[in-house]
Amino acid sequence: MPTVTFTENIQRHVSCPPTTVSGHTVREVLDAVFAGNPLARGYVLDEQGELRKHMAIFLDGRMILDRAGLSDAVGPDSRLYVMQALSGG
Repeated sequence: MPTVTFTENIQRHVSCPPTTVSGHTVREVLDAVFAGNPLARGYVLDEQGELRKHMAIFLDGRMILDRAGLSDAVGPDSRLYVMQALSGG
């Protein structure tokens, strides 16, 4: 089953221990994580269920392509890393 890990800087705001859940897309995996941790959902996703602008998700070492629908395919041994995106100049 896929494993989801949230970076330590996110965990300063909301507890998100590493979790192993089932799912075939990023959306399904995150929905499974957020079913047991609804506070994390509001921190990661916006009101439309899209990835917030200040967040990034890496799937097996690559940034996901679909930030709105979260439809990227997830394999049975995939690893998702959820982190805050950095910006600045």
